[in-house]
Amino acid sequence: MSGDYYQILGVSRDATKQEIKRAYRQQARKYHPDVNKEPGAEDKFKEINKAYEVLSEPETKARYDRFGEAGVSGAGASGFDPSDMGGFADIFETFFGGGFGGGGATTGARRRGPARGDDLRLDLRLKFREAVFGGEKEIKIPHLETCQVCDGSGAKKGSGVKTCPTCNGAGQVRRATRTPFGSFAQVTVCPTCNGEGQIIEEKCESCGGQGRKQQNKKLKITIPAGVDNGTRLRVTGEGDAGTRGGPAGDLYVYLSVETDSQFKREGNNIYSEITISYLQAILGCRLKVATIDGEEEVAISAGLQPDTVITLRDKGVPKLGNSVSRGDQLITVHVEIPTKINSEERELLEKLAQIKGDHTSKGGFEGFLESIFHKK
Repeated sequence: MSGDYYQILGVSRDATKQEIKRAYRQQARKYHPDVNKEPGAEDKFKEINKAYEVLSEPETKARYDRFGEAGVSGAGASGFDPSDMGGFADIFETFFGGGFGGGGATTGARRRGPARGDDLRLDLRLKFREAVFGGEKEIKIPHLETCQVCDGSGAKKGSGVKTCPTCNGAGQVRRATRTPFGSFAQVTVCPTCNGEGQIIEEKCESCGGQGRKQQNKKLKITIPAGVDNGTRLRVTGEGDAGTRGGPAGDLYVYLSVETDSQFKREGNNIYSEITISYLQAILGCRLKVATIDGEEEVAISAGLQPDTVITLRDKGVPKLGNSVSRGDQLITVHVEIPTKINSEERELLEKLAQIKGDHTSKGGFEGFLESIFHKK
């Protein structure tokens, strides 16, 4: 298989695990051989599965990010890091889940190190003008915070942790395993301490020994001007708290925008409509129209034709990341033709039609309007 795995799934290199999974499902449905009978669909489906197999697991994803395809094929695919030349003991540990000497203890030590907290997602709905102009928004999120009673240790005050008696602090237990290459020590996670190498003597009553507690937190976040449906905001450090002193994850806010009764948005331009009378269209006028900045006076030229579009420069949506630059507002002008007129209006209009020299197939008022607005 060749090609960039991120491009195959259609995600960015900083995509979250959930985004990768969602992209995989979409692509898999599209190219599944039972659904897509086009030539090459089956090969594409295999590529998608391979890409997801690599990017869905943090370890293989990290190797791929560092070494490319070479890091997840051959020796790299089996978990062997080319930069780690720790000898044959490390290689056997990779292939058989066990090792010699201190290999298992090293792995246990890594497991007991600081761990970053999970990223969180929040879906936030904005009003039309909130998306256009941005501003501050207060949100409420449930997330895991470091326990303030035990400072994240999980141990009761005055208590502490002790070395696990089952694994003697290694975080792993060993048992002999026979393979075609001989007998080797297979290493598994210690069931007593769950790989921590230490156990808490007395658990913190506040967090139950977890070191973290579920809390609801209020935050004020800044919405940039010009955001739209699907815009993703990242709030650093507001995800779940890390464990063992690890950093907190991030909060990702996904935005959706409500529709507006007056305005429609396409890109950075705003579209709206107004209706004027046929007399205003014939004679011209000045009138106030609604914009997202408030009312604006516009000039209607005499003889304006139905469905003419008037452009108001720089009255659209600010460009995301550059609020000084804005799109335009495009106003479609509809002309209202009355279905009924009184006798005095008809008399005046028929006189005007005679002055204009009505040569249409229709006479009187209808013919006059037809000649004015080029109706056929």
